[in-house]
Amino acid sequence: MSTMWFECKIKYRKIDENGGQKVTTEPYLVDALSYTEAERRINEEMAAYISEEFKITNIKVANYAEIHPFENSDRWFKCKIALIAYDEESGKERKTNMYYLLQANDIKEAFDNTVHVMKNTMGEYSITAISESPIIDVFPYFSGEEDALEQLEKFNTLKASRPIQEEEKIDTMEFETEFSEIEG
Repeated sequence: MSTMWFECKIKYRKIDENGGQKVTTEPYLVDALSYTEAERRINEEMAAYISEEFKITNIKVANYAEIHPFENSDRWFKCKIALIAYDEESGKERKTNMYYLLQANDIKEAFDNTVHVMKNTMGEYSITAISESPIIDVFPYFSGEEDALEQLEKFNTLKASRPIQEEEKIDTMEFETEFSEIEG
């Protein structure tokens, strides 16, 4: 089954650079099967990051074909890619557009990352647009059926976009050690 991404907008009080509080609305991306599950998941995820009250102001299906996190990147970029197919009967070129969301630090790096992601594509394509996305963070779904080490690797790859606190690093190392002892 393909992944369905939902863009969820969260409204909450945020402390700005000057130490004052301001109300802000930020979009997040969550992997879910339905609007109801997206609402439940974004509530769980945001409860871990926002200590005060927050409100979900909007949930909509996002039109991303694929999401690609890259380590050491802090911003998300929306890339429009046109797949080019030739209709042999009519002799015309047909383009099908799709959108990728990927991490990078700037537009040039976003372009390079898009080329990297598309390098194994058999057909022709063109990158028609790249723009910075307002998405703050992406929360993929981890099922209990996945291998625990695979889950940890996926989580760490996506989490690389956020600063990791020291206690999180220790917990991850302990988990990896415990997992190796179980396998060995």
